[in-house]
Amino acid sequence: MVKLTMIARVTDGLPLAEGLDDGRDLKDSEFYKQQAKLLFKNLSNGHNEASRMSVETGPYVFHYIIENRVCYLTLCDRSYPKKLAFQYLEDLKNEFERVNGSQIETAARPYAFIKFDTFIQRMKKLYLDTRTQRNLAKLNDELYEVHQIMTRNVQEVLGVGEKLDQVSEMSSRLTSDTRIYADKARDLNRQALIRKWAPVAIVLGVVFLLFWVRKKIW
Repeated sequence: MVKLTMIARVTDGLPLAEGLDDGRDLKDSEFYKQQAKLLFKNLSNGHNEASRMSVETGPYVFHYIIENRVCYLTLCDRSYPKKLAFQYLEDLKNEFERVNGSQIETAARPYAFIKFDTFIQRMKKLYLDTRTQRNLAKLNDELYEVHQIMTRNVQEVLGVGEKLDQVSEMSSRLTSDTRIYADKARDLNRQALIRKWAPVAIVLGVVFLLFWVRKKIW
C-alpha cells in the first residue's frame, strides 16, 4: 500500500505538498521522509537520469515521476503493484497541474499547496485495496505499461557523497517541521468551518432572540 506521498519542484527541491497523515503506520517514517528529501536534492542538482524511476529502500520502494519540472513521489510496500503506484502518481499529477499549475513556478515557501492533502488522501483510499474492481481494471490496462521503468537501489541513487547515516541526524528537524505544517493544516480547516457555519449561527441567534423578545412582550 501507499505509505508516503510528497511533491516537490525539481529546479530547487522545494517541497510543495505532501500527505499530512502519511507515515502513521510506517516504522521510521521520518527516516524515509528524509530520504525522499535527499532524492529531491539530487534531482535539483541535475541527477535526474529518468523522468520515471523506482528506487528500492529497505522493505519499501520509492516511485516517482517528473513532469513540467515537478516531481511526484510515493513510498510503497515492495509487494504493492508497480503499475498501480505509477497510475496513482499520474492521477496526482493531473489534478495538481489542473489546480495549481499556474502557481508552481512562483511558489516561494515550502508546502505552499498544503491543501492538496485532501486530494492525496482521497486517492490513497481509492488505491488502498489492489483487489477492487477499479484497481484490477487498471492492472489489466495494456495501454499503461511500466516494464521499461528503471529500478535502482537508494544507496546507488544518493551516491557516496550522501551517506545514509546523515538521514538519522536530520530526522528530528524534519519531525518538527512536519508538526508545524500539520498544525497549519488544522488551522486552515478550522477557519474554513468557521467561515461556512458562522452566518448560519448568526441567523439562528437572531431568530431565537426575536422569538424570546416576542414571548416576553406578549
